[in-house]
Parts: sequence; C-alpha cells; structure tokens
Amino acid sequence: MKVINLGESDSLAKQFLAQIRNKEIQQDRMRFRRNLERLGEIMAYEVSKNLKYTSQTIETPLKKLTVNQLQAQPILVTVLRAGLPYFKGFINYFDDSDAGFIGAYRKEGAEIEINLEYLATPDLEGRDVVLIDPMLATGKSFVRSIQALMKYGNPAHIHLATLIASPEGIDYVKANLKTPFTLWTFSVDEKLDSRFYIVPGLGDAGDLSYGMKS
Repeated sequence: MKVINLGESDSLAKQFLAQIRNKEIQQDRMRFRRNLERLGEIMAYEVSKNLKYTSQTIETPLKKLTVNQLQAQPILVTVLRAGLPYFKGFINYFDDSDAGFIGAYRKEGAEIEINLEYLATPDLEGRDVVLIDPMLATGKSFVRSIQALMKYGNPAHIHLATLIASPEGIDYVKANLKTPFTLWTFSVDEKLDSRFYIVPGLGDAGDLSYGMKS
C-alpha cells in the first residue's frame, strides 16, 4: 500500500478544502458541491500521473508528431450519495471512462456496520480502478466496497480517492485489503470521535451536498 497525501505541499487545493470545512461557507450548498468537484478534478490529474501511457502518432496541420497518451482510461467507481460531486470532477477529466456505482451506508451503533445494497460495475479484470468516496473514516466502507467489486474481476491496480482520511481508517484499510492499492487524500486528520466521525473533518458530505436525510 502507498499513501499519497496531496495536502503535504501547498496548492490551490488547500483553499478549496478549507472552504468545504468552513461551517459558514458550507451553507452555500452549490458552492460546497462545486468545491468537491474541483477537488475531484485536481485529484484526477494527480492520479493520471500514475497510470500507464503509450506512444501514439498524430498529425498536426504542419507535421506528424509522436505523443504519449493514456493506454486505457481507468474505471471510476463512486459510493452513493456523498461521492457524486467528487466523482463528477474525476469524470470531467477521465471523460471516456467506464463508471460503476455502489449504494453503501453505515448502520451506527457500538460498532459500525456497512450495508451494501446496490452495485453496478463494468468488468474490472486487468483494469485500473479508482474508488471515489470523500471521507475515509473507519475504512469499513472502502474495504466492504472493494470486497464486493472483486467479484467482477481482478483489477490491475486500485486507487482509493478520498478528500479527508482518519489515521484509524488508514490503519484499517492497510490491515484488511490484500490487493495492491494506492490511497490518495488531501488531508490526514486527527482522529475519529465517539460517533466515528472524522475530527476536525467537515461533517456529513452527503447532507451538505443534498440536504438532511430522514
């Protein structure tokens, strides 16, 4: 496993991340979703540097030119519903990618349980897969989702793309995923609280994007 924390260096992403954390700016739901999308675009660009490329010849109006192009677009998989704005940023950049969708939610109690009730995905065999979910809290939804996805083929490599991660979640993913993967994030926060929310985190990304669920 490799962990890449893009927040370790200064960039415009830090401004967008600060805005989605700010409880006053969060009141603007459209801006919150747009910042998630922009962070998805930034991360998609960074992930693209780690994919395979091949040489192709194109012809400009003046001459032929050899350029490196993606060997294959990755498969983008997102967890509903919180992942949708973040996912939109990825598919803006990987605009010819196949996509998959997972309906997963956590059942809260003394221990978190992950229920997975919907999964639609293309064949994953030999493909690079990007699993997109804004928050890596306990890590259980990531592990549960990967376990379900593996029934649809053995990916060449899995990229876990999150905005904010907890140390506990990272440790859980490391201990429970046996397939090769890279974890991408913009921040590793302090800890989980007693309700298994990331501190300082940002709250519930799904509720902030689309409203409170009943």
